[in-house]
Amino acid sequence: MTQSLPGQATSVGPPRTAKGPIVNAAAGLTMRSLPRIPNPVKRLLLGGHSITIDGNTLDTTLQVMLAGMKTVGLGGLIASPDIAEARGQLRTLAAGFKRHLPVGSVTNLSIPGPAGPIGARHYRPTDGDGQPLLVFYHGGGQVIGDLDTHDDLCRQICREGALHVLSVDYRLAPEHKAPAGSDDAYAAFSWALGHAQELGADPSRVAVGGDSAGGNLAALVSLRARDEGASLPVLQFLLYPVVNYRDETRSQTLFADGFFLTKTDLHFCRHQFLDGAELDAADPRVSPLLADDFTGLPPALLLSAGFDPLRDEDRQYAEALRNAGVPVDHREFGSLIHGFANFFPLGGGSATAMAETISALRAHLARA
Repeated sequence: MTQSLPGQATSVGPPRTAKGPIVNAAAGLTMRSLPRIPNPVKRLLLGGHSITIDGNTLDTTLQVMLAGMKTVGLGGLIASPDIAEARGQLRTLAAGFKRHLPVGSVTNLSIPGPAGPIGARHYRPTDGDGQPLLVFYHGGGQVIGDLDTHDDLCRQICREGALHVLSVDYRLAPEHKAPAGSDDAYAAFSWALGHAQELGADPSRVAVGGDSAGGNLAALVSLRARDEGASLPVLQFLLYPVVNYRDETRSQTLFADGFFLTKTDLHFCRHQFLDGAELDAADPRVSPLLADDFTGLPPALLLSAGFDPLRDEDRQYAEALRNAGVPVDHREFGSLIHGFANFFPLGGGSATAMAETISALRAHLARA
């Protein structure tokens, strides 16, 4: 069984100077040291300055992290317009604070997809027989990210949520434009429905979820399953999802720079994903918020962050689902930034939020 990684990288725009090993080591050291630094020391490092925008005050741990990233020249999610370099930098950043959390077992799989095999990774919890299965799609703007960048997050969900996780390595842009990724996502969900029992999970409790671009895919899978009259996921687990590629919101302006996901990142990823694609930004098969009808969709656990450019569209999606009669558990963590799910190893508000989130996920799936 093999792991499928993203295809041959493509350079887009003028390449920047690659981040060298010293910079990467410094970034990793900053990340690894944060959980051990007391809050008073963190505030001292920040000169006593806090950041408050729109009534929310930024989490101290994340403020220190962002300051450290800026110091070593990492300004946002997309580290370089060179695709290979951007992907590599995210892998390096994720590896810098990886904890290798133990779970029952981890198995790399290859599952059938619409354009060939799809790489996937199955995380089995200890005493996992008959537990729910979450089909998980990683974030990264539909351009970067892979099974490894989200390995610790999937391990944490599996371990603390006591549920199976199937992480899916869907096709990425710019090599594969929309709707390639969502086609893979739907194929993986369909496969999971038919093979949940084989994995040791409960075939009647298969959910979909993901962070950012992965949350977009989870929402699209739910819409497609409803529209095609197929079996629905029992839950949509949406971590600060992208739900509207067409429109700009106030939060995209408020948090355009300095909070990990930038407005430049959003534009860059949208162009890689949609320029030359058969679908445009207004198509609900790309932007689920622009769908005509939200009735009959699975219940949603939707998480948003107060310092996230996607905050406002996530609020709008929660409202649209709720107005259509879909049960929605929307929790907004006002002090956090986009990507907080992956930052739980750093401690602070991200760790607290993920503990609450996984507890809520487990409760929702227990009732499914």
